[in-house]
Amino acid sequence: MPGAAKPDMLGRCATSRLPAMNLPPTPPAAHPPHSIAALRERHGERYRWFLLLSVMVGTMASIMSSTIINVAIPDMSHHFTLGQERAQWVSSGFMVAMTVSMLTTPWLLSRYGYRRTYSGTMWLLLAGGVVGGLSNDFTLVLAARVAEGLAAGVVQPIPAIIILRAFEPHEQGRASGIFGMGVVLAPAIGPSIGGVLVDLFGWRSIFFMVVPFCLASLWLARKFVPGTSPGGVAASRAGASLDWRGLLLGTAGTLCLLNGLVQLHGGLTVQAASLLAGAAGALVAFVAWQRRLARQKAALTPSAASAAVDPLMNLALFKFRPFAMGSIVAFIYGTALFGSTYLLPVYMQLGLGLSASYVGTILLPAGLILALTIAFVGRLADRRPTWVLVSVGLALLSASFALMITITPARNIGWLVAWAILGRIGLGFILPSLNLGSMRGLERALIPQGSSVINFVRMLGGAAGVSLCGIVLEWRLAVHGDSLTHAATSPARLAAFNESFLMLAALCALALVAALQLRIKPQ
Repeated sequence: MPGAAKPDMLGRCATSRLPAMNLPPTPPAAHPPHSIAALRERHGERYRWFLLLSVMVGTMASIMSSTIINVAIPDMSHHFTLGQERAQWVSSGFMVAMTVSMLTTPWLLSRYGYRRTYSGTMWLLLAGGVVGGLSNDFTLVLAARVAEGLAAGVVQPIPAIIILRAFEPHEQGRASGIFGMGVVLAPAIGPSIGGVLVDLFGWRSIFFMVVPFCLASLWLARKFVPGTSPGGVAASRAGASLDWRGLLLGTAGTLCLLNGLVQLHGGLTVQAASLLAGAAGALVAFVAWQRRLARQKAALTPSAASAAVDPLMNLALFKFRPFAMGSIVAFIYGTALFGSTYLLPVYMQLGLGLSASYVGTILLPAGLILALTIAFVGRLADRRPTWVLVSVGLALLSASFALMITITPARNIGWLVAWAILGRIGLGFILPSLNLGSMRGLERALIPQGSSVINFVRMLGGAAGVSLCGIVLEWRLAVHGDSLTHAATSPARLAAFNESFLMLAALCALALVAALQLRIKPQ
C-alpha cells in the first residue's frame, strides 16, 4: 500500500518522510539507580574505595560503642550504685547481643540487600546511643547497650565481604590495611576524648559520641552503598526465612556460658554447673540442627532450595583447614583482646589511681601506633604468608601482657605506655591478616557466611573474655584480701591485676600454637 509504514530491521516503523537514520537512538537499558553497575558508572574506578570508606565510618561507630564505654564504667557504677559484677554487664551485655546478631548478617544481606541492611543497623545504633545517654534507669541503659550490640553485630562482617568481593586479590591486603587503620583511629582517639568528657560531663556523654558517626554513615550509605552486593548478587531471597531455631539456640548457649562463668566465680557450684551444662547442650543441639537443615536443603530441587531456610552457620566452612584453624585463633584472640579492653582501663583507674582523662591520654599513642602498623601490615599481607604475620602479632601481644607485671605506681608511667604500644603493634599484625588468611581460599558464595562465622567466633571469645577477666580479677582480689570498693589501691590489688594480665598472656601463647597451624601444607 502506497504510503504505508514499513518496519526496519529493528522493528521500528519508518516512512520516506521520516527516515530511520533521523529517529532518536534507542537509549540503553538503564541500570537501577542503586545497583552496583549504576554506582560504578557514576563514580568510576574509585568507587570501590568510596564504598570502603562508607562502611568504614559505620564500623568505626560500632567499634567505638563497644570499647569506649569501659572508660565510663567506674563513673556509671558510682551513679547507679552498682557492684563490679552488675557494672560488667554493660560491656558483656553488648558483647552477647553483638555476638549472636553476627550470624544473621548473611540472611539480612540476601533478604534486604546491602543498603537497607547497613542503613538499618546505623539507625538502630543511633537510637541506642541517644536512649542510653538520656536514661535515668540502669535497666534502660542496659537495653540501649543491647540494641547497640545488635546493630554492631550485623555491621561487623560486612567490610570483610566487601574487601574480598570488590577488590582484586593483590589489593585485598592494602584495602584491609587502609580500612583497619581508619577503623582503629576512632577507638584510639576515642578514649582520650571520652576520658575528658567523663571528667567534664559524666558517663552520659560517652553514649552521644557515636551520634555524629552514625549520621555521617547514613549520608554516605545513600551515596555509595549498593542495594546488591559488591559481587553483583541481588537481594532476591525474599521468600527465605531466618533460621530462628538456630538463632535461639545460639543465644541460649551464649547466655548460659556467660552466666555460668559468673555463677562459678560466685561460688554457686550447682547453678554454675547447670548453666555450663546448658551451654554445652545448646552447642550440641545447634550443631545437630545446622546439619539437619543442610541435609534438607541438599535434598531439594534448585527452585525449592532457593526459598528454603539456610543454616545459620554453614558447617562446611570448617572443612577448609585454614578457616578451621583461623576460627580457633579468632576465639582465643577475641578472649584476650576484649578481656584486656575491659581490664586495662579498670587497672589504670582503680589499680594505679589514674583519672579517666589521663587513662585516655596514655592509651592515645598506642592507638596511633596501631593505626600505622595496620596500614603497613596490610601491604605486607599481599606479599607475605598471613600465618607468619598472625604469629608475630600474637607473640608481641602475649609479651605486652606479661610485661604489665613490671608496672608499679612508683615506677615511671612511660613503661606502661611502652608496653601498651607493644601490644598494639601486635594487634596491628593480627587484624588485617587473620580474616584474609582464613577466608582467601573460600568459594565466592561462602564468603558472607565465612565472614559472619569468623566474626561470631571472635566475638564469642570476646564476650567470654570480658566475663572471664572480671571473674578472675574478683577471684584474685578475694584471695589477696582486697576489693575494688576500697578507695585506695594496695600491693594486694596490684598483685590481683598482675595475675589477670598473666592469664591473658597465657591465652595469647595458646593462640600462637593454633596460628602456626594456619600454614597450608603442600598436597
